[in-house]
Amino acid sequence: MRKSMILAASLLVATPALAQEETPPPAPAPEPGLELLYRSVVTLGEAIQVGETPRGVRRIIPITGGTFEGPRMRGEILPMGWDWQLDRSDGCSDIVADYFLRTDDGVIINVVNTGALCMPAPGEGAPDPIRTSPAFEVPLGDYEWLTRGGYIGTLGFDPSVAEPHVVITIYRAN
Repeated sequence: MRKSMILAASLLVATPALAQEETPPPAPAPEPGLELLYRSVVTLGEAIQVGETPRGVRRIIPITGGTFEGPRMRGEILPMGWDWQLDRSDGCSDIVADYFLRTDDGVIINVVNTGALCMPAPGEGAPDPIRTSPAFEVPLGDYEWLTRGGYIGTLGFDPSVAEPHVVITIYRAN
């Protein structure tokens, strides 16, 4: 009995070491890349000043329309969204845009795009690039792939567009 206990104990001690030697380490995950999902020109209405709130100064900017186009999808931005902006005490503004795309094949997609805009102090140079985190809600069907994956957006302007607007370019991490 004593020999069997010693044998069992030695097997328990040796087993983890054997398992570690036989199992190769996991391969590192590949670095993500970015692929263009679409570029959009979003037209904007006049800002509605809400005023001072306990969280900061709030304004609402209506989204009045626009277009979007990318390798796998294109269409129009419906005139029924808004950009909620909140000026924080640190000089940055939280932005939360909630709007709808209609693809050229008639599918309605809800986009909620969040980010922060931080302007530099006077004399400190250009503002940081504006990055956003869009999320998509889509009906079941051809565009369900939008609900799987990570996305990053950039905000900018196009000097050739006369009306108030923002250019939003969305990339999918792969």
